[in-house]
Order: sequence, then structure tokens, then C-alpha cells
Amino acid sequence: MKSSIKFGSVRGIDMFVHWTFLVMLVGIFIFYVYQGLTVTAALMGVGLILAVFGCVVLHELGHAFMAREFGIPTLDITMYPIGGVARLQRMPREPKQEFLIAIAGPAVNLAIAAILFLITSLFDTSTALSAAMTPGGNILTMLMWVNLALVVFNMLPAFPMDGGRVLRAGLATRMDYRTATSVASLIGQGMAFLFAIYGIMTGLWTLPLVAVFVFMAARQEVKHVMERA
Repeated sequence: MKSSIKFGSVRGIDMFVHWTFLVMLVGIFIFYVYQGLTVTAALMGVGLILAVFGCVVLHELGHAFMAREFGIPTLDITMYPIGGVARLQRMPREPKQEFLIAIAGPAVNLAIAAILFLITSLFDTSTALSAAMTPGGNILTMLMWVNLALVVFNMLPAFPMDGGRVLRAGLATRMDYRTATSVASLIGQGMAFLFAIYGIMTGLWTLPLVAVFVFMAARQEVKHVMERA
């Protein structure tokens, strides 16, 4: 992985960060300073991004550890600006296995959000979304809502995202694996198109990037399944 830098290893799973992620952090810091924030405030903003980065790493480890329960090793985990990718040695063919591996990641984010909720409640800190959106708001409250957002976003039926894999697992109980993949892929590509349109209309430019990734990955997954069949 010449384009990625290894930053650690957990239970034999090597973890990498793509160089574009590092460029993104520098760009965010410069943007904050350009907007008139102090260096300290800009560093805190970057720190929040790194905290989210940590939550995404745990999300991917959730997938990896669940896959290991079914005898499927994880080759590595790589972090990109739009998220993380855990590369499994092979994809599960049993619908139940794919379902459990897919929901393991969002389940980790849900657990993190629950823990953060308990911590903020103990210190009588507001857990309202409005409090998290306020400048200078509590960082733990922000992280709680970010993790909840990650759960909702990842569970959208946009194959091959987690929700899309759950969809394929459900379809595979009623039809053959190849047809289930084709149907899930078509739905995923449709969702990718909606991501792109919404991102362009609202100025959320990360969404079109996610849309391109989802669209291409969905097509690649279908091709892979067809070749294997």
C-alpha cells in the first residue's frame, strides 16, 4: 500500500491511512484559520475529526471481528476521507453471516453513542442536538450525535454499504445469491444517484464523492459475483 501509511495493528489486522486523509486534515486546519478561528480552535476542530476517525476505525474493527467469528480473516483496514474500508479475505455466502457482519459496524457506533449519552448525562450536560450544533458545544455530545448519524447513514440500503449488504442478505433468503446481488446493486446505484443530486443541491460535496464510490463498488461487486458464479 504505497499510497497509504500504516498507523497501527489490532489483533493481527494492519491499519492504514490513505495520504488523502492527511491532506484533508491539513486543509481543514487551514480553512478554520482562514475563517478567522484561532490556532487553538482550529486544532480543536481537527481533533474532533480525529475523534470521529477513531469511531470509524472501531466501526471497521466491528466488521473485522465479526467476520473472524465465521473464519473470515481481514486483510487490512484503510481510512479514507469519505470513510473506512475493511478488506475481508472473502465475502460470506451465507445470508445470516453477511447480515451479522454488516450490522456489526453500526452496532459499534450505537454502543459508542450510548456510552457517550451516559457520560454526558452523569455530568448534567445537555444531549440535545441543538447543544451539539452550538459553537463551542460539548465535544462528547457532538461525538454522540455523529455516531448516531453514522448508524443512520451506514444503514441506508445503498449496496455495498452496510445497509445494502443487509438488504442483499435479506433478498438472498428468497432468491439465488446472484439475483440478490443484482437487485441490491441496482438499488445501491439508485441511492448513489440520489446522494449525488442531494449533495450538489445542498453544497455537501462529500456526498457526490460517496456516490461515485458506492456506484462503482456496486457494479464491481456484481461483476465479481458473476465471475465467481
